[in-house]
Amino acid sequence: MFENHLTMEDLGADKWPNIILWAAPVMFLLVFIEWGISLYQKKDTYDKKDFLAATTIGLVNVGISALLKVFIFGIALFCWNLVPWKIPATWWSFIACFFAIDFARYWAHRVAHEQRFWWATHITHHNSSKYNFSVSFRLGWTQHIKIIFFVPVMLMGFDPFVFFICHQIAVLYQFWIHTEYITKLPRPIEYFFTTPSHHRVHHASDAHYLDKNYGSTFIIWDRIFGTFMPEGERPNYGITKPVTSYNPIYLNFHEWADIVKDLRKAKNGTEVFQILFGKPGDEVIKNRELREREALEKPTENRASQAPRPILVSNENSLLKKED
Repeated sequence: MFENHLTMEDLGADKWPNIILWAAPVMFLLVFIEWGISLYQKKDTYDKKDFLAATTIGLVNVGISALLKVFIFGIALFCWNLVPWKIPATWWSFIACFFAIDFARYWAHRVAHEQRFWWATHITHHNSSKYNFSVSFRLGWTQHIKIIFFVPVMLMGFDPFVFFICHQIAVLYQFWIHTEYITKLPRPIEYFFTTPSHHRVHHASDAHYLDKNYGSTFIIWDRIFGTFMPEGERPNYGITKPVTSYNPIYLNFHEWADIVKDLRKAKNGTEVFQILFGKPGDEVIKNRELREREALEKPTENRASQAPRPILVSNENSLLKKED
């Protein structure tokens, strides 16, 4: 059955270009240009500690990606060998694959904001109160488990090389939309593509901006599925419960640690499920403990309200009445 199946060596995967690595020097150059402009204009766009944290997170993530490259694209190759249909590596297959990947990225991104387990893989990207090019480096070290969302794309029969290149371009696209120095672009671009204006809304912690504009490259998915919001007033960036640490380990794992704490207090399977897959901020344990406290306090209040009151008989002198 597997005699004619291709291997990574057959495809020459070890020689496939790492586009993100090639682009890294240009990205760092643009970061320092943006930082220089912000200093010249006396804006607080950058914070040194925040930048160092983002850079550390990004560099470690590059190393993790390199280690997982064989595993991740081994999955792509397995899917390629599994399905009987094949889409050849042609110019149009790159376009089709890119759209398919971006559609999958929309749902992976949306689920990562709507379910706490997946939010823990993504929160690192949002826990900065700054918004600049370096924020694009802040990709969680556990985000790679989201590869599961891309298996359907792999099963469509795209050549693993095509998937590899399109996936890298999709990740690379995210860099330029993390800036406040690009305002609004021409309307056709703003309508179809994800722009800095759209993504600034996505990074906002303001209540009316929350859970909007999930699109990675194409904003059309948000328009179709009802999650689009145009930029109005300047957003406040970060998460609703700001973090004060610049420690890369803390920034990557603080939500995971909170999940584990809550799971230890869970009383049943329903609470476990709610903690893992409920919306971030549901506060399952805190709300349950609050209800329990209220339940304990109510009987005391009821007993006090039901206690017998003294009845004044007509022939008794009132204690409140002053004697002659």
